Amino acid sequence: MKLKELLQYTYIIPILAVGYYFMGFMGKGVIYDIVAGLLLTGSVLSAVHHAEVVAHKVGEPFGTIILALCITIIEVALIISLMVAGGEQAITLARDTVFAAVMLILNGILGICILVGGVKYYEQFFARTSATTYLVSIVSILVLTLVLPNFTSSVNGPFYNQAQLTFVSIACLVIYGVFLMVQTGRHRSYFIVPEEHPEEHYIPTLSKTVASFIFLVVCLGIVVLMAKGLSGTIENMVQSVGAPKSLVGVIIATVVLLPEGMAAIRAARINQIQSSLNLALGSALASIGLTIPAVSTVCIMYDMPLVLGLDKKDIILLSLSVFIVMLSLSRGKTNILYGTVLLVNLAAYIFTVIVP
Repeated sequence: MKLKELLQYTYIIPILAVGYYFMGFMGKGVIYDIVAGLLLTGSVLSAVHHAEVVAHKVGEPFGTIILALCITIIEVALIISLMVAGGEQAITLARDTVFAAVMLILNGILGICILVGGVKYYEQFFARTSATTYLVSIVSILVLTLVLPNFTSSVNGPFYNQAQLTFVSIACLVIYGVFLMVQTGRHRSYFIVPEEHPEEHYIPTLSKTVASFIFLVVCLGIVVLMAKGLSGTIENMVQSVGAPKSLVGVIIATVVLLPEGMAAIRAARINQIQSSLNLALGSALASIGLTIPAVSTVCIMYDMPLVLGLDKKDIILLSLSVFIVMLSLSRGKTNILYGTVLLVNLAAYIFTVIVP
């Protein structure tokens, strides 16, 4: 790689952010936290750039899978570290984080992508088979992990016992594993629309791709670490305006999902709605399909209780979101109404978090 490329902000800012975090400047005052917020934002933008470089090299759907898996793995690490540190006070952390991520992806990222594409192109077209394949997997895992625990009788409350938790974890991994086999092998054509790709397709060099992949991991890691470091500041800000503490989880989940969200929106702006769907729905599936088994394993090992079942209000909001997404993607084309309705659903979710 050329020295000029290495001096771009997409390489410099993540290095500055890593140095700023590990030198312990965060939490020392408002000015320090503002600088941390700026570095975090720059790291998000850098992550989007490096994800696009990797995606151009490996092609679809592998590029979107790489970004979704990177973010999910780091999200899992963050949840587990907080749960182990928080003990029994963090028994709802995994459920709340996964639910927030799914609601933000299905309603927020997907809604903005559809709305942005609809405003610019009126209608955008994608493979209906891809949406169906995603949604079949997502709905099954959502019901098994976030709804069914409320209706089992072996343990009172929204819990699974160890045998049930083990079964559900294996079920999630089986569904996700077979989905990956379908997406990358047997039915890869479901997730690719050739007309979306421009004729002058840029292919980065191998050295640049490797560098971008390394910096992608660095960017995602520092985004999560800085989001965790700023959680105290965010919590104080939320409490100062009288909002409930659960809003902190939504804000942190939003920060963690920013890289893939921005990548999906940029794809929609250049009429690549299939890539947007691959990012959004793939991230939702990876988030819940990998997070629950990982967290369940830790809880079984440490004999920690784990609340998975949602309350009635959240089940209704989740059902509404999934139903609207299914209707919106049933015809293989989008318009601004679908995006608007999804964003209204997101607003309803965030509003009921603030005013339960």
